[in-house]
Amino acid sequence: MKWLAPFLIVLAVGVLVISGQSFLREISCGCGPPSSEETGEYNSSSQQAIFNNEQVDYLLAKLNPSPGLMELQKGAVLGATTDERWIEVDLSEQKLKAHEGDRIVYEFLISSGKFAPTPTGDFRIWSKLKYTKMEGGKKENRTYYNLPNVPYVQYFYKGYGIHGAYWHNNFGHPMSHGCVNMAIPDAEKLFYWTSPELNQGKNIAYSSKEGPGTRVLIHD
Repeated sequence: MKWLAPFLIVLAVGVLVISGQSFLREISCGCGPPSSEETGEYNSSSQQAIFNNEQVDYLLAKLNPSPGLMELQKGAVLGATTDERWIEVDLSEQKLKAHEGDRIVYEFLISSGKFAPTPTGDFRIWSKLKYTKMEGGKKENRTYYNLPNVPYVQYFYKGYGIHGAYWHNNFGHPMSHGCVNMAIPDAEKLFYWTSPELNQGKNIAYSSKEGPGTRVLIHD
């Protein structure tokens, strides 16, 4: 039986390597979850942005909340508890609908995954950041992106999120690496409509057992 030991070791290493590669592939298809050092603050030192190996116009200044949007959070806290507020993403229509009770309060065009699929299913927002950096893809197949200060990010599943996009204006058509892209004014409205709530002066928030994030339903 001693001859089995080396074989079992090789087999175990192989399983770990394959599992690790699968995990990395899954993460690389999303926008990338925030690191533990993430603050959600605007990075004024960033001067350029790259999307699919090409430099794009980067004119995003620090954003201030539009009047009245901060007040939406009061309803978001209640909505998270009662499930009155929830988000529907229809990939076939490339639309996002924000439901409140039996009403649709917002309807926006989106851009879902083109270079990697957007996951379908029933999720909840687990983290919100006013800004974050997103980097991924591969230079060899011209899918590399390095995007500073991506605004109004709402992660709903691992590294997949709903967020504003300044590097294209082709909403209504798939354009992303798996996330749900929105026009920045639309992403801002949704950001302050959902939970978890951002505390005053903060740029990042996490859901909890006591304060679950807004439900996100994504379907074809």
